[in-house]
Formats: sequence, structure tokens, C-alpha cells
Amino acid sequence: MDRNRTTRRNEFLPLAKFKTYKLKNYNFRLILLMLVICGLGIAIIGSANDGSDNRAVFKQAIGMVIGFSGMIVISLIDYGWILKFYWLIYVFNVGLLSAVLLIGSSHHGAKRWIDITDGLTIQPSEFAKIFMILFLAKFLTVNKERISKWWFLIVTAGLAGITLLLIEKEPDLSTTILVTGLTIIMVFAAGISYKKIGIILAVFIPVAAAAIIYIQQPEQKLLDDYQMKRINAFLYPDEYDDARYQQDNSVLAIGSGKLYGKGLYNDSTESLKNANYLSREMVNDFIFAIIGEEMGFVGSCIVLGVLFLIIAECFLAAIFAPDASGRMLCTGMAALLTLQVFINVGVATELLPNTGIPLPFISTGLSSLISLFGGMGFVLNVSLQRVRQ
Repeated sequence: MDRNRTTRRNEFLPLAKFKTYKLKNYNFRLILLMLVICGLGIAIIGSANDGSDNRAVFKQAIGMVIGFSGMIVISLIDYGWILKFYWLIYVFNVGLLSAVLLIGSSHHGAKRWIDITDGLTIQPSEFAKIFMILFLAKFLTVNKERISKWWFLIVTAGLAGITLLLIEKEPDLSTTILVTGLTIIMVFAAGISYKKIGIILAVFIPVAAAAIIYIQQPEQKLLDDYQMKRINAFLYPDEYDDARYQQDNSVLAIGSGKLYGKGLYNDSTESLKNANYLSREMVNDFIFAIIGEEMGFVGSCIVLGVLFLIIAECFLAAIFAPDASGRMLCTGMAALLTLQVFINVGVATELLPNTGIPLPFISTGLSSLISLFGGMGFVLNVSLQRVRQ
């Protein structure tokens, strides 16, 4: 009788979800890696601003402190309890993205931000990445038996499509593509049958090819002019030299760094950064150009190595996760980080068309930084509850 009364009373204490964990199970390796990448990020951004704009460094440092603190707090909250509210997370995400279109502020022709106070804005599309991971981690797990049914795949595509449409309307094509890739990876990771994968690819490949042909037509309506110009600059570099200016200088900067780079905070007259040949987006979309020029091949490998170790920790947390939803959550975070690193470095090295995806934990942008730290907090909690195998 007393046990039943206690159980019933605990059901009405939903906020009491800070479990008692064993300190030895805490993933201090991941914490150390996060501290290292934070230190590297501050140093690189400081050097990118040439020490002349301490506000950017201070803002990034504040963001890292807030993000890191939030990560620790989230790591102590049972992720399983959070995922119980997956539909609420989805609705909140859609509502936040809708608010951008209604009351958002515009910068450089895009409405992607919501003003909080004077000088402080949030970019909901960055948080949408984490919200989608949380939603899909639970939604796909709850419906695991239906994952290979066509009607369920259509429903999943529709739910994801609402989010993608809202992001694209800002417009933010790069984040739309990123979240699309993230959704596809999580659906595949959920256990969709190989037969279904084959059929999907058989349909997707010709449709994608037709879309690529269509968007190159003068009368196409899918992409804005600036987006089309970037794609054409990638496909026909000789005809669009002006549109490749940023990427061309980025490649020159990376190559000029050679093996060991020119050094952080250098005053070299041969530096493309010091000569202002790198754009104002260098601390965000083209931060890897700064890394390559000032830290060289060795420094670039160190930065990428730390990022890939963080990704590896996400995969390890997935392997030893106590349940399927935890495994999906960590897989989603690993996929998100991998995609962002690949796209950011690919753009900086001209392997991909110019698009605005930040390098995780290093590029400026408080929304991106804080949202990623929040996602890593969930990974830490999954790791904290890991099952030995």
C-alpha cells in the first residue's frame, strides 16, 4: 500500500528528474574535448579579428560559458523524461519557426532572427536542428514496427517537411538541406528495410538529377537569384569569377598556410586575412580559411581531429545507450556534427557550393553555439546511463 502511494505521488513530480548518478560514469573525456575545442575557438576568433575587436571574442566567450553551463545542467536531466514530451517539442519548434516569419528581423535580405533585446537576437533554425533530433529520436523509436511501411514514411516526410518549409521560407537553403540530410540519416538509422532504401534511391536519384537540370534553367522558380548564382559559380567557375571571390581567396589562404601556418595573431604582410582579402563572414562560414592560413596543415588536422573525437564520443554513447531512443539521439548528434564539419570545410576548400553552415563550436553565432552545447548535454546524459556490453 505504501509503495503504491509513493509511486503515485512520484508520478505528480515531473520536475524531479535529476537522477542520482555515479560520478565514475560521467564522460570526462567528452568534457575535456569540449574544453579543448572551446579554447581553440576563442583563440581562432580572436586572431580572425586581429585583436582589434574584442567584442566578438567577449561575445563568443560568454556564449561558451552559457552553453557549457547549460550542457552540464542538461547532462544531469534524464533524457528519457525529456523525450516523453516529443510532440510538445515538435509543436514548439514549428511555432518558433513560424514566429520568425511573422515577427522576425531581416538582415542581408533574409528573415532568420527574432530580436530579444537591443543587440541580442536568436536564430530559431539553429535550435530547430536539435529539436528535430529530439523529436525524431522518440518518434521513430515509438513507431519502430512501422518504420518500413510506406504510409509511415510519408507521414514522417510530411512532419519533417513542415519544418523544412518554414526554414526554407526565411530563406535558409543551407540549413534546409542540412536538416533534410539529418532526417534521412535518422530514418535510415531507425532500421528501415534495405528493400525500401533501394526503392527510395531508385526514385530519388532521377528526381534529383531532374531538379538539378531544372534549376539551371533561366525560368526556374525554386531558388532565389543569389542561390542560383552560387550554384552556377560552382558548376561553371570560369563564367562566374565574381561569385567565387570568397571561396577562391579561402583556398589561397589555406594553401598559403603550408605545414605549420603563419601563426595566430600574426602581422605578416603576406597574410590574406591581414590584407582584408577574406570577407566579413570569415569568423563564421569561412573560419576554416583562418585556421588553414594561421595554423597550417598540422593545426587544421588538430582542430578537425578534436571535432572528430567529439563525433566519435557521440557514436560511442549511441553504442552503449540504455535504449533505442538514446541510441537515436546520439546518432542524430553525431550526424549533425559530421554534416556541419563536412559542409563548412567543403565550402572553404571549394569542394561544395558556397553556403552558410558554421563550423561546430568554433564559428561565431550564439544560437548555433548554445544549441550545439545543449545537444551535447543530452549525449552526456545518455552516456551517463550507458549499459556495459
